[in-house]
Amino acid sequence: MKINKLYRLFTLASLMLFCFCNVAIAQTEGVEVTATVVDEQGNPISGVDVYSPNGGKASSDVNGQFKIKLNDDQSVVIQKKGYESVIVAMSDLLGNITMEKSLFLASEDDEIKMGVATKDRRNIIGAVSSINTQDRLTYDNTQFVRNYINGLMLGVRGSDNVRGIGDAVFVIDGVIGRDPNILNMEEVEQITVLKDANSIALYGSQGRNGVIVINTKRGKANKKEINVNIRSGISTPISLPNYLGSVPYMQLFNEARINDGLDAFYDSALIQEFRTSSNSYKYPDLDLYSTEYVQPFVSSTNVLTEFSGGNDKNQYYVNVGWTRNEDWVNINDDINAGTNRFNVRGNLDFKINDWISSSLDGIAIISTDKSSRANLLSAATTLRPNTYSPFLPLDLIDTSDPTVAGQLQAANTFNGMLLGSTQQFGADAPIALAIAGGYRNTVFRSTQFNNTINFDLDRITKGLSAKTYVSFDFYDSYNLSINNQFKTYEPTWEGDRITSLGVFGEDIKDQTENVSTNGFISRFGLYGLINYETTFAKNHSLNTTLLGFYNSQRQNDVIQTDVDAHLGFQMTYDYKKKLFFDFTGTYTNSIKLPEGNRGGLSPTSGIAYIISEEPFLKNSKFIDYLKLKASGGIIKSDQGIDGYYLYDVNYSSGNNINWADGNSNRRQNITQGENLDLTFEERIDLNIGLETYVMNSLWLEFNYFKSELDKQVGFLNDQYPSFYDNFRPYNNFDKNLYTGFEIGMNFNKTYEDFSISLGANVLYSQTERAKRSEVFAEDYLQTQGREISTIFGLVDQGFYAEADFDTDGNLNAGLPEPQFGNVQPGDIKYQDQNGDDMIDNDDRIAIGQASSPWTYGVNLNLKYKRFNFFVLATGQTGAEGNKLNNSFNEYYSVDGNDKYSEVVLGRWTPATASTATYPRLSSQTNQNNFRTSTFWLYDNSYLNINRAQLTYEFQEAFCNQLGIEDFSINLSGTNLFEIGENKDIRQLRIGTTPLSRVYTLGLRMSF
Repeated sequence: MKINKLYRLFTLASLMLFCFCNVAIAQTEGVEVTATVVDEQGNPISGVDVYSPNGGKASSDVNGQFKIKLNDDQSVVIQKKGYESVIVAMSDLLGNITMEKSLFLASEDDEIKMGVATKDRRNIIGAVSSINTQDRLTYDNTQFVRNYINGLMLGVRGSDNVRGIGDAVFVIDGVIGRDPNILNMEEVEQITVLKDANSIALYGSQGRNGVIVINTKRGKANKKEINVNIRSGISTPISLPNYLGSVPYMQLFNEARINDGLDAFYDSALIQEFRTSSNSYKYPDLDLYSTEYVQPFVSSTNVLTEFSGGNDKNQYYVNVGWTRNEDWVNINDDINAGTNRFNVRGNLDFKINDWISSSLDGIAIISTDKSSRANLLSAATTLRPNTYSPFLPLDLIDTSDPTVAGQLQAANTFNGMLLGSTQQFGADAPIALAIAGGYRNTVFRSTQFNNTINFDLDRITKGLSAKTYVSFDFYDSYNLSINNQFKTYEPTWEGDRITSLGVFGEDIKDQTENVSTNGFISRFGLYGLINYETTFAKNHSLNTTLLGFYNSQRQNDVIQTDVDAHLGFQMTYDYKKKLFFDFTGTYTNSIKLPEGNRGGLSPTSGIAYIISEEPFLKNSKFIDYLKLKASGGIIKSDQGIDGYYLYDVNYSSGNNINWADGNSNRRQNITQGENLDLTFEERIDLNIGLETYVMNSLWLEFNYFKSELDKQVGFLNDQYPSFYDNFRPYNNFDKNLYTGFEIGMNFNKTYEDFSISLGANVLYSQTERAKRSEVFAEDYLQTQGREISTIFGLVDQGFYAEADFDTDGNLNAGLPEPQFGNVQPGDIKYQDQNGDDMIDNDDRIAIGQASSPWTYGVNLNLKYKRFNFFVLATGQTGAEGNKLNNSFNEYYSVDGNDKYSEVVLGRWTPATASTATYPRLSSQTNQNNFRTSTFWLYDNSYLNINRAQLTYEFQEAFCNQLGIEDFSINLSGTNLFEIGENKDIRQLRIGTTPLSRVYTLGLRMSF
């Protein structure tokens, strides 16, 4: 087996070496040709890059002249930023070659790939943000796609929420719904965010919340490249949960019982033994977050290679990668092996003939995550420190009893220990399960295929073209496991010796690897389009597109196939490339709606005016470029309709009806009423913005937006009496409103050996529940008119004091009576909002909002000679967090037999009544204290240094000595620093992988 693996590795290495040698050899072949590059006025152009099909490269000198070696009938690609690229055959490399200067923001570098269409940035009317990765990856070498969105893309909150409206749909290489997490940044060429109705319209119903378009790299004619990116790093936990040890836990649990009027559970002598005894097996103090069980740091390795090239007829791009992440659990390293991920991508473009070209993409990904069957990080949140000792040393066991001696003779030992347990856990003790229970290997596989065929139909009408696109995606996840059975032992102690053992389970090794599926998803996509582009009367241009789109997704064990289909039409007119008008509309079909309402028209339009082209600004020394733009429209969508057949009447089987003659029948109950008028939800959108470039160094962009999500589907609560609930149909009624603005800037300046690049973006998004059908006893409970993420809860007034109760323990007269159970001194006191002398759910008011209206990002890149320093910071303000949400609940809401965390040290006692930060302890379920209230809210504002990187790029002479084109090394850090009042709460992860600070050393090479 090992020989076969080595053979395959050797074969792969040989092929790579063969390819590399071919590149090196090819560069020496051919005949030297000389030519001169000039502009439209005949002036020589220096710094022009010239590429030959055999991998050769040349640059023009100050006289515009270059020399390059070519074979017969070969063509060269000639490129320079700001000019239109040209392809010239060898026979035409005579005299001067003229390059045309591009319009500002209309060169090849300014092409924005919007999935269905590609436009120059200059020609875009809608709210679109884009980032190219080619020049950034050297100094910002993260490989997580979402990291290139968060903080860098204008108008995005986090990594996928566009303008606070909701999660955008990802479109990867033209395929809607693909997962960006399976990509590495090395294979990504461009990321584009489409935010307004006009720019997302061609994506139909699925584009309702915005679209994030990701395009992967493709080979370029005459550019042969081999790139290698190697990164290795360590991760250290920023914060770990802090649970109390055995002695403080037992003391405080006794206190909790006494608070409840019960006897202490743990004898003081026993507590003293736990405090003073050296026998940690008899008196355990178990901490699953200690370095004995959780590693102080874990390592990761990432290796990525790229191969690309081609000629004017065929181009290729290949990406091969491997990523390994070590597991945090520090037990049984062979089983807790961590994750391994392998990826292969191949993108091929080729010409079939003079008027048909095609592309074919194939992607394969496989990842494995091998771990024990026990989730120790989850068990660490509930396993109390004094419960049991997970290991029992053999030298502490008294074998004078033949029964015990026989048990030991038959036992499997681990490092001279038996696996401990208790009656509570039996044979399922978590640490024993982690060591002896076998393993679980979660495997994820994805294969994706795309095919595009492009038709140049100039022979029919000049400017006419067509395109077809077909994609197949398959996602498969399953578990491989060995489920061993094993014995665990519960000791009986006499003094410091174990005199007898209780045995749980049997030692049975699983001989078969078990397979269970986590799900299988298949996706099929298809679209075709016809495009016609023409210029008439010299200054007028028209570009029209007709699109047909279909996408389906099937999932195992799910009967209904998800289907999205629409027709689209786009017409864009421009006058002198400075005045633009666009109309884009789609006709969407939905099978979620009743017959007769399954089609809906989504019209959008936009206008843009490059006012800097007018005479009164054209010669301005301050304003280089200024564009005003506005767009609006309606997007009809079914993405918010959660389910099928919501328009139909539904029945369920009820109770039996027994008749006097002995016969019976089953009652049929209506659970949902009929509504054949159910229709699409609508996004009604307005965007007004401007883009400007000033002082030849500063880019500014501003957009004001207003979006309504109207006709949302739900039940009407104020239209029917309560006894009619089961008969209610779904209706289009609710409406949400999103208003705000976004501001982005990029400043770039170069001073001889030093350059600076500074970017910043700010998003303000205010939301409102503009219309709701609701019935509440109190007006202040109404959600209509409030922020969408409003948190409703009780207002705390501190803790009940001893003076609030009479001698019998009853609340004093005049104090509102809580309806959540009996209260005592030290419980949380709430405000009676409606004056009914009771504390209940009708006393909840709006106490905060979960989503931040303000989010921002700042990035800075400083370059001095061959050094680069990059830093990215993100932040938000205006939101509140709740300690009692699902992530924190087990840590902060401590009652009953819960494990005690450090937060209970601030508990209320009569002695700490004036300084307490936590309610009294209780050994019973406490319904009063752990309710959403102002007591548990915290300010969720922060500023985070997401990542920073220091890079050094070696000189060309040194690279030439190594036989490579470019070589750089980098040192980076992630999650480096956070400023915020409550950063300790924000950074804590409970029962799962800890939030980590990551340090990475990397190198990049280009051949």
